[in-house]
Amino acid sequence: MKFGVQSLEFRVKIKTLLLFCTAALLLIFFSLQPFAFGAEKWPGVDESVVEKFAKEHGREAREPLINTDQGDLLLFVFLVAGTAGGFAAGYYWRTLTEVRSRKSEVRIQTTEDR
Repeated sequence: MKFGVQSLEFRVKIKTLLLFCTAALLLIFFSLQPFAFGAEKWPGVDESVVEKFAKEHGREAREPLINTDQGDLLLFVFLVAGTAGGFAAGYYWRTLTEVRSRKSEVRIQTTEDR
């Protein structure tokens, strides 16, 4: 069953409806956004759960061996991991793509033989 071309008026109505829905959603999103950023600090899992159980068992919090909160160390770690992952993906790219092309060649040959 084929569908005919819709009228221009119908397309304009649909576009107008989508525009108003998008505007309404954006208005709702931006009006509720200040509630998400409250002035008080929300405690994380470390503070609310892990530290509580550690204190119950007589262990106090201590500084980490490698403190990634100082400077751009965490950014550097992600940069090195991304570089290593990119190098590995690039090095094995031909292997990854050739396996797929070989499988598709086998499928093409088997369908042509029929």
